Amino acid sequence: MYGWQIPPPKKSSKSAEAFARERREKVAWLMKKGLLKSERIRRALLKVPREDFIPEAYRDYAYLEVPLPLPGVAATISCPHSYPLFYEPLGLDQGHRFLEVGLGSGYGAAVAREVVGDEGLVVSIEIDPLTFAYAKANLERAGYRDVVLIRADGGLGYPKLQPYDRIAMTAACTEIPPPLLEQLAVGGRLIAPVIGAIGQDLTVFEKSATGISQKLVCNVLYVNLRGQYGVLGEQES
Repeated sequence: MYGWQIPPPKKSSKSAEAFARERREKVAWLMKKGLLKSERIRRALLKVPREDFIPEAYRDYAYLEVPLPLPGVAATISCPHSYPLFYEPLGLDQGHRFLEVGLGSGYGAAVAREVVGDEGLVVSIEIDPLTFAYAKANLERAGYRDVVLIRADGGLGYPKLQPYDRIAMTAACTEIPPPLLEQLAVGGRLIAPVIGAIGQDLTVFEKSATGISQKLVCNVLYVNLRGQYGVLGEQES
């Protein structure tokens, strides 16, 4: 799948204590690598049990640096490092109104909910019905019932609750969908994998009163955006 070596499915055998230890070790590793600096993001990653957002057959691999399959078309939960990789340059923080394009397993929305706190808002959009149902069940079981979940084309955003202080696109696009830039607050940031001449560039866009600036973070590899603004061949029929 997209060049990654997915481990074989197996029956989960790890205890809650083993998962908690792996979670602490992963957070420490992320800090050592310089990927994780924010205290709020650190606490969120320690609190949310990633293993509870992964299908049973891949649960034991929760903290490996590999994306794992989810229900739905080409759906995966991203590698553990992907969440601070997105949220740190985004500057996600307490009180932010956050829009996520691509709900996936629901894990990213849960982490974001912990980061923004009670004063903030998390809205997440998913185009695939199977992926959406899976993530919704995960979030409800984990107690994150105040995350606003929308089953729709993420490229269109969710204008009802705009403007958003922060927007994260977890699928690659050739250009940022105009509705998302319109729904981004002045002073807000959007992060997305943008398809270039030689791969995908994780890029942060910042909106000011005079226009949009952008900054490259690093090269990444994500599934393509679907829907109206999807990559050629990935449009939703």
